[in-house]
This record gives sequence, C-alpha cells and structure tokens, in this order.
Amino acid sequence: MILLLAGCASGGATKDEPSSASTPVALGAKHASRAPAALTKLPAPPDAKVAIVGATLLLGNGKRIEAGTLVFGAGRILEVGPTKDVQVPTDAERIDGTGKFVTPGLIDTHSHMGVYAAPYVDAAADGNEMTDPLTPWAFSEDGVWTQDPAFHRAAAGGVTTAQILPGSGNLIGGKAVTLKLRPSLEARAMRFPGAPFGLKMACGENPKRYHGEKGRTPMSRMGNLALQKKAFLEAEAFAHARKVASAERDAWLKAPEGKEPSGPDRDLGLETLAGVLAGQILVHIHCYRADEMLLMMGLAEELGFSVRSFHHAVEAYKIADVLAAREVSASMWADWWGFKMEAYDGIEENIPMVAKAGGRAIVHSDSSIGVQRLNQEAAKALHAGRRAGLDLGEDEALRWITENPAWALGVHEQTGTLEAGKMADLVLWDQTPFSIYASAERTYVDGTLVYDRAHPGPGSDFEVGTALEGVSP
Repeated sequence: MILLLAGCASGGATKDEPSSASTPVALGAKHASRAPAALTKLPAPPDAKVAIVGATLLLGNGKRIEAGTLVFGAGRILEVGPTKDVQVPTDAERIDGTGKFVTPGLIDTHSHMGVYAAPYVDAAADGNEMTDPLTPWAFSEDGVWTQDPAFHRAAAGGVTTAQILPGSGNLIGGKAVTLKLRPSLEARAMRFPGAPFGLKMACGENPKRYHGEKGRTPMSRMGNLALQKKAFLEAEAFAHARKVASAERDAWLKAPEGKEPSGPDRDLGLETLAGVLAGQILVHIHCYRADEMLLMMGLAEELGFSVRSFHHAVEAYKIADVLAAREVSASMWADWWGFKMEAYDGIEENIPMVAKAGGRAIVHSDSSIGVQRLNQEAAKALHAGRRAGLDLGEDEALRWITENPAWALGVHEQTGTLEAGKMADLVLWDQTPFSIYASAERTYVDGTLVYDRAHPGPGSDFEVGTALEGVSP
C-alpha cells in the first residue's frame, strides 16, 4: 500500500500493492508470444575500467573486506579483493576510496515509481486497474512513465533495481516488471535482462473493502480466497487445454489429415496465471496478518505454485519459522504499522526476527520517499533488533536491501552481491551506509554512472527548466 501522507497518493484503494516469464505457456506456433523488443536501446556500458581503491567493501552476502579494491568495466565487476591482492589496471580510472564504503546497488522489491509518479496527480495514477477484482491481464510496465523524477531520486539513494508492481486494490492486480534504474524514454528498455516477471496478488482489507463498497464480490475474506482459487483453477484448465491442443497439432504435423487442430483462444489473464503455475512468473502477495499468510501458502500448495515474497507482512515475526522452512521471503517496512486494523499488530523487531529465524528478510519501500533511504530503513530495523537482544551486525542487515531482494526478484545470479562476473551495480558511500549522515557519492548501474553527487544534474527530462534560478536540482 502507498499512503498519501507518506508522500505518495491514494486513489480509492491503496496502491500497493524477460526471460521465459515473458512468454505465456506457448503450446503451438499459433499461440506463441510475440512480446516486442524495446524500440530504443540504452547506451552500451562504458568499456573504460574503473577501480575504487582502499575502501571498505560490504559484499552484500554477510561479509566485508576492509581496505579493499574493486575493479569494473564493460558493465561487469572484474575483480574484488584486499587492495594488496588486486592489481589495478594501468588504464583504469582510479578512485580513492579511503574512509569510504562500497556496497552492491540497493534493490527495492516493492515500488510504484512510474505508475504512481511524483509529484502525484490523478492523471498519472496508473497502478490500479480497479474495474474488476481479478486483472491478471494487466501489466505494470504498460503504465510506467519513465520520466518520473522518483527514479533519479532513488538512484541518488543508492537504488539500482526496483520491481514496479500494480497496486493492491485487486485480488490479482497483474504482472510486475523489474527495472534497472538507467534512464530511458521506454520502460521496455529499462527491463532487467532475464528477470522473470512477477504477479501481484493481495489479500485482506484492500480488495474486500474497495470492491465490497462498490457492491460487487468480494466483500469478505471468504470471497477473497474463493475468487483467487477459482481464477487459478480456470488457468489450470486453460493450460491443460493448450497442452492437449499442442500434442494434437504435433501429431497432425507428422501426418496432416483433415483440418489443422486449434487450441483455445488467447487469454492474457489465463496465460499469466498459467505462467505462474508453470513456475515462470514469481508470486508477490500484499499480506499483513500471519493467519492470512498461512492461508495463502496453503492455497499455493493446493494449486501447485510457490509464493516468492509476502509484502508488508507486519506479522511475519509470528510465523518466522514457517517462512524460513518454506523459503518464502518477507518484504517489510522497518516501522510502518497501525494505519488500519490488519496493520495493527506490527512491531519494530519484525525484520530482525525474521532474519534471526533463518528467513529471507527484506526491507522494501512502497514509497517514492522511502525508496530514497532504504539504507536508513535497514539501519532502523537493525537497531530495533539489537535493542531486543538479537545478535545481528551491519553485514547481515545489508543483505536485507541487496542479496535477499535480488533473490526475491529472481536476479540473484546477476546482482545483489559484489562478486567478479556480476553486473557492475554498486554504490560508493561517503561513510557507512548505516549512518543517518551517509550519502551516496556515486551510483553505478551496469557500470554506467547514473548518479554523481558532485554533478547531480536534473532528475529527468521532465525536470529540465523547473529548478529555481541559481539552485541546483
């Protein structure tokens, strides 16, 4: 959910809430996806090498290297290690990292940047298609305004990757896309290469309140679950019909007699849900209460899919052991709670308790303001855990905004930690990012400098000419 008071707007219901995933269950050439490639191209990452020398390297996997050196070029990390062990290429740009810190680029699993742009106006509210409680056919990418100034401000806070979700007004809000924060006029060009799409689902108060007040189903939690189950059962039948039709067509191609077999007509919503059942699309669920998270995991088990992450999950601490055992991550706020009944029983120790139980704890924003300070949100949660007596360090807390969200989005093999061969998504901080005074000096996405504190520039084309005379944006 997004709160207007938190700097983002609310329109009716709250807003919160390609790889093979971009292809529906394709059963025959007749039904093959023709998802278009981007019409524009981002500039290739610079070939020139860059070396950050003598910094503290926070690797994002629970480890660090004091007095370390990191070398990257052509969009990839080339070498990471103690300065004494790294041979800096003679042709590399050399940055003195003494007294500074380097982290992986921060990752936000829950963002509405672009679909609820800042500053908010009704004309730019494109994150909720609340004409029906079930809209799996909707796709957040189609509503992204890439000139949203929030993207640049997120990069200024060290964020390099964000999942852009539909809102939480519907039981199934549609597909989500993962974007890299390299500016473009076209959302497709910003897609994280190879990232699976997500499916945004919601349980609890939002869908039942909004649609119930409109006099349509659902108006209760019973209706919520029943409609979600019904949608997936229809998708299961749809996928089976396609499989049968594909086999019949393959047989016909070997011995063509009579009319060529045809399968069911295309259906964007059923194709999306069939992609979930096939494991191609990752499920992200807006869900606050522990009992409802258990219900949703039961539904997933019954229907044959997995939950990748519960979002908001203010009662995750009550079932931290279950989440850890089932490898379901929890994308949480540090301290948002109490703004409605299902958010009433939140505690500040939520994130660290999930982490201490062995679960994949994640700090998310759900806010174009909060996304600028994910490092501070992680620091608040870390402090709350320590205050409660939990033995947790900064290196573990960094995983909440790097490695763990990368896993939740299915991009952990490419980003989220500082390792040779991974994408050069990284941040140079002027001090430990867990200090309230810390600032990102430079943010790199694919080795491309997207934010430089010394030369911040305008946030987007939309902001050119809007700054006060003599005042830097």
